[in-house]
Amino acid sequence: MIAILGINAFHADAAACLVIDGQLIGAVAEERLGDRIKHSAQFPENAIRRLLTDSNLRLNDITHVAIARDTGANLSSKISYSLRNPLTSSGAIREFLKRRKRSKSIQEIIAKICFDDVSQAKFKTVNVEHHLAHIASAYYLSPFDTLTAGFSYDGSGDFASMMAARCEGNSIEILDRVCLPNSLGFFYTALCQFIGFERFGEEYKVMGLAPYGHDVYRDEMQSLIKQESDKWFSLNQNFFQMHNGGKSGGMSQSGEILIDKFYTTEMAKLFGGAPRERQEEISQREMDMAKSTQVRFEEIAIHCMTKLNKLVPTNNLAMAGGCALNGVTNARIIRETPFRNQFIQPASSDDGTCLGAAYHTWHQVLGKEARFEMQHAFWGPEHSKSEIEDVIKAGKYSAKSFESDEDLVIEVAQLIKAGLVVGWYQGRSEWGPRALGHRSILADPSNQNMKEIINSKIKRRESFRPFAPSVLREDVGQFFEQDITSPFMMHVVKIRPEWRDRLPAVTHVDGTGRLQTVDKESNSLYYKLIAEFKSQTGIGMLLNTSFNENEPVVDSPQQAYDCFARTEMDALCIGNYILEKK
Repeated sequence: MIAILGINAFHADAAACLVIDGQLIGAVAEERLGDRIKHSAQFPENAIRRLLTDSNLRLNDITHVAIARDTGANLSSKISYSLRNPLTSSGAIREFLKRRKRSKSIQEIIAKICFDDVSQAKFKTVNVEHHLAHIASAYYLSPFDTLTAGFSYDGSGDFASMMAARCEGNSIEILDRVCLPNSLGFFYTALCQFIGFERFGEEYKVMGLAPYGHDVYRDEMQSLIKQESDKWFSLNQNFFQMHNGGKSGGMSQSGEILIDKFYTTEMAKLFGGAPRERQEEISQREMDMAKSTQVRFEEIAIHCMTKLNKLVPTNNLAMAGGCALNGVTNARIIRETPFRNQFIQPASSDDGTCLGAAYHTWHQVLGKEARFEMQHAFWGPEHSKSEIEDVIKAGKYSAKSFESDEDLVIEVAQLIKAGLVVGWYQGRSEWGPRALGHRSILADPSNQNMKEIINSKIKRRESFRPFAPSVLREDVGQFFEQDITSPFMMHVVKIRPEWRDRLPAVTHVDGTGRLQTVDKESNSLYYKLIAEFKSQTGIGMLLNTSFNENEPVVDSPQQAYDCFARTEMDALCIGNYILEKK
């Protein structure tokens, strides 16, 4: 037996996965377990323990530990940058040495996690460069084995911010990289910070805010980041400061990820005023900046895709990295480039690199050719029926049980049709940031007031942020202008004009929706629910948002019940039970 434990550690979005004889057994981010801090940078000890316990494995069963970090990668670029910036790079050097030391003690760390003696840690350790792990996480789990373009882009990892690759068969050939200080991810993050969303991982808020603005800062954005025919992109260093080290990736006392400020004082001069403070109202300036930021990001991304397709002439694209979560851009890539066939890793942020490290080890280090295709995203923990029943018995709400899935979905569809907001908790949790029908809050997309109800009474978040439509795969063309498959909710596409007023709860201000396609093979119970809702209403779609309230998505039945109890959610369907507040 070959048992590979893949991990993303010493970095935000810590996570672990388990691969046995080439088959993915499970994958979970540390934030879902333990202290439940968003984007946790804690070592993924709870994730590792959960994976091994669920698989009845001990420390000495693990043959390989694959780490999505190679501190020796891009060393010449690191040295060159340090020599050019001796004062500002000293903190980064200290951070580099600290992480390198921690990486070397992996046997002791994992032995302690497993409550075992280090002598039982007989595994081989494999270090995989950050962006190579991203690309491997997408390509090796995709349906593609013929010529495929591999692409990864984010803020940074192992001193690079982008990687392009030629993938075919068992091979991933790295064609090019962009190294720091140039980074499209840092460009977006810096503008997010200036707009007032300074916390780690808030880029999605700016993407949601952008449709409320106008592209009035086009010239300013073009001066911030350049694209040239012979290059990928470059940042104007007068406006950006980054990779100073010492703070980035650290944690506050409350566990929140700390990041440096990525913009300089010159940014305020460029935009004619100070950055917005978080507590201040969002003005038209911030809306317009968000719009221009998103537009410029898309322009650079399309430029990169055009260049990539010249290097790898194919219709197939396997993509990951935090920037690959930009669904507006992903849909535009399909429209405007030859990359019609996309596989985007559902955990495209750094949590997903643990998968890439594991499958790089399987295919490249061990030379195995057997492929595994990720056809769904339900790789997290599953909790037993007895645990669900214990939570219900200890709670204050009465529960109604159902013997068949058919009866269950009929009842839930009726509740949603009646205007209720329903928590939906089923099976194994989703891998990645999106709720895809196992840890979801569901509602009627045609309800005029539903967006406001959920934002104010349950999610308690900014009112401008949209909700996603989950759609039967065969009905996508009925509702959307692009008839595409997007099971991991990775594309934001235009809703057909005749449906926008009829679907107000999921139609964003610009007429778009963040599409999730649902098929009966990979997501059967959720498919049955949407199909039943269609039979009752004529609409093969549900409003879907993540089951949480300003916290990581719920993992356990107790967390689901607690979220249901403390918010104004109307009902909870957990396993084959329905609880209602009456």
